[in-house]
Amino acid sequence: MTAIDIGASTRTDEVYQVLRKDLLNGRIAPGEKLRLLALSGRFEVSQSVTREALVRLTEQDLVVANPQRGFRVRDLSVQSMQALTETRVEIELVTLQLAIERGDIHWETSVVASHHLLEKTPVVLDDGSFNEDWAERHRAFHRALLSGCANPYLDAVAAKLRDCAELYRRWYWALTGDNHRDIATEHRLLKELALAHETNSALSLLRAHIERAPLKLIAYAEEHGMSTLGEPPQ
Repeated sequence: MTAIDIGASTRTDEVYQVLRKDLLNGRIAPGEKLRLLALSGRFEVSQSVTREALVRLTEQDLVVANPQRGFRVRDLSVQSMQALTETRVEIELVTLQLAIERGDIHWETSVVASHHLLEKTPVVLDDGSFNEDWAERHRAFHRALLSGCANPYLDAVAAKLRDCAELYRRWYWALTGDNHRDIATEHRLLKELALAHETNSALSLLRAHIERAPLKLIAYAEEHGMSTLGEPPQ
């Protein structure tokens, strides 16, 4: 790889990271068009760099690409959220069951280590903003939990689906006011049940853990007569 290639890759990653944060924190609204020229000007990069960053966002289902209309932020619909949640439950429960059956000492170590990092990371920063480090460690914990399945295809599909749900999770935190949820305890119990090989209890808890945010968000949408969520979270 040449110095030019490395520079372009670095700039692509920078644009990708900023846009992803903007999308997840509601600074760019669902359904909004993402114009290559305007974004390239904002970041002072070429359109090819911007396009590559947007393509990476489509892979996480945060952005939709249309050959005729370019790129836009994915709409948040109740129907798609229900379908995504149903798929996640089916895939993640199968994957966790296999992880508990097949996981070795290296799997156990990764689960314990990733949970320790997650538990020590606050969800919210001192200024009240969402802590991006928590989001990364949350993702790492769930990946570690499923990694013992010894099936790279299931592992990859589960990770992809979790990425697709990230936008819904952010809106859940912002809109539903689910203040009674003790998510730290949920994660600790998931770790303990998995490592103790309490398969049925672990699967039941994981199902509830996955379904809680979308169910609360769907209830919010129905209460406000919304089929899609279009107002950015505060």
